[in-house]
Amino acid sequence: MTPSTIRITLTSVIVDDTRKAEAFYIDVLGFRKKHDVPLGDGPDDRWLTVVSPKDPTGTELLLEPSGHPAAGRFKHALFSDGVPYTQFSVDDVQVEYERLVELGVRFTQKPVEMGGVTTAVLDDTCGNLIQLIHQG
Repeated sequence: MTPSTIRITLTSVIVDDTRKAEAFYIDVLGFRKKHDVPLGDGPDDRWLTVVSPKDPTGTELLLEPSGHPAAGRFKHALFSDGVPYTQFSVDDVQVEYERLVELGVRFTQKPVEMGGVTTAVLDDTCGNLIQLIHQG
C-alpha cells in the first residue's frame, strides 16, 4: 500500500475583524501575508492568509471572518471556557512570552513546563485564545 500523500496546507482561525487580525498576526506575532484576495465590498470580504517567515511555502493560516452565527458561537464558547482555538510552535516559549508581553499582548496562561513541553496561552484580540508550545 502506498503511504498517504495527504498534508495540511491550510488551516484557519475565526476572527471578529480581519483588519484587526491582520495587524495582530502580522505586526505583533510576526507572520507574513501570503494571500489577500478581495471577495466583495465589505472590509471582511477577503481571503486573507498568513504564513510563518521561517516557512513561507508552508501551511497557511486563513484569518476567517466570523460572519456565520454558529462560527461566532463556537469561537465564543471556546474563549469563555479558556480553551485555545489552535497552537503555534515556537523555539522558546519564555522568550516569545517576554517579547509579546513587551508588545502589550495579554496572556491568560504564563509559560508552564509540563514534562518536556512548555506552553503559554495568549489572547489574539480577535476572539481567540492561542497556545504557544515548545517541545524539547
